[in-house]
Amino acid sequence: MYIQQLYTSCLSEAAYYVESNGEAVVIDPLRDIDAYLQLAASRKATIKYIFETHFHADFVSGHLDLANATGAPIIYGPNAQTKFPIKQTIDGETIPLGELTFVVMHTPGHTMESTCYLLKDPAGKDHCVFTGDTLFVGDVGRPDLAQKGADLTMQDLAGMLYDSIHRKLMPLADDVIVYPAHGPGSACGKSLGPNTFSTLGEEKATNYAMKASSKDEFILQVTDGIAAPPPYFPINAQINKEGYDPLEAVISKGMQALSVAAFKASITDKTILLDTRSATVFTKGFVPGSISIGLEGRFAEFAGALLSFDAPMLLITEPGKEEESIVRLARVGFHRIEGHLQGGFDAWAKAGETIDLIIDVEADELLMDIPHDPNLVVVDVRKESEFADGHLENALNLPLNELTDPGSMAHLEDQQNLYVHCAGGYRSVIASSLLKRQGFHQLRNVLGGWKAIKEVEDMRKYLSGVQ
Repeated sequence: MYIQQLYTSCLSEAAYYVESNGEAVVIDPLRDIDAYLQLAASRKATIKYIFETHFHADFVSGHLDLANATGAPIIYGPNAQTKFPIKQTIDGETIPLGELTFVVMHTPGHTMESTCYLLKDPAGKDHCVFTGDTLFVGDVGRPDLAQKGADLTMQDLAGMLYDSIHRKLMPLADDVIVYPAHGPGSACGKSLGPNTFSTLGEEKATNYAMKASSKDEFILQVTDGIAAPPPYFPINAQINKEGYDPLEAVISKGMQALSVAAFKASITDKTILLDTRSATVFTKGFVPGSISIGLEGRFAEFAGALLSFDAPMLLITEPGKEEESIVRLARVGFHRIEGHLQGGFDAWAKAGETIDLIIDVEADELLMDIPHDPNLVVVDVRKESEFADGHLENALNLPLNELTDPGSMAHLEDQQNLYVHCAGGYRSVIASSLLKRQGFHQLRNVLGGWKAIKEVEDMRKYLSGVQ
């Protein structure tokens, strides 16, 4: 028996490769499938099945491309309806793999088709369970993603989730390993723990949802304080149900290298100019109208939350990062990538084209400017929960995900000097680029964000105390 978790940090996503006697299963694959094919080839194994725990909302699965590459059937649990061929299983069905056996456990609640796969070892002992988004480390899947047309409230789904956990997972032995589909940072739960796997005994003892004393308490706890899902979630879920173009076709189109002249000629009013260079590089110079989302952060997640899936897209990347940018965009469903700027931003600048920039300032400069500039407005683009934990006096909280709506900027005025910050400096550059696109040019990006601001404030308090 061989099990490998293939974890992708920027999406907090865990896929799994399970193998026995030269036969393999891939569970919840990402859109780009090379890692699974290479792993099977290196171990001289054949991918026999592709298991899906549910219709993922936060990424586009690689199920179709992997099925086309291997001939393996795509396995779903009950209630899954797709526009492509699948093998739909029934609750309790067993699926052999070499000397191992999988047991299908239908666990509706996160979604109606959500299914866990219990793996039994060669002796028939329960070894581990692949829980998808039903059970995470320290959390459970959000119950507010009812599919379009379903007459269900999140309380209804939370009740189903309680029943699924208590009827299917709680009876399993404490030493059974829990392998979820997501880890810390995922928006598929409220507050996932720091680890990417656990045991049922550990979750029974520490997971707030599994410790609930009653069904009513569980429903209250799971639904309380749940943030709105990112806007791209229903788009990705629909893509996973209906299918998509092969990844290689998306890559081929996006890898078209456009000269400066051809790049300019391709820009329309609807075109998204996406710059994937580092945030610290972007501020020093960029193509006017570009949106910064650097590859160094949670790139695909922010792209999905902030950009239109229907608009054509052109890329400006660090040379050699074109394909990585395209693949990571495709992971969340972007397919209208029309090409990239040959030679990147340097080619644009050398051609004598107009450039734009964002002025960076240190945190201590912001704090020195506040008392002396009546037009200074601090724009804090962190989440409301982060803002509530501490912020500068009179700061304006405009969470990054709201800046896609021009109406959110209605209370900003042209004469104001905007000092934009987030927690550490990544999101503030994205926000600054969006503000620039809306015509706000009197802005500064605060390097280091709230972390740096707090350090300066704490140092000032310390120095004041020792004088």
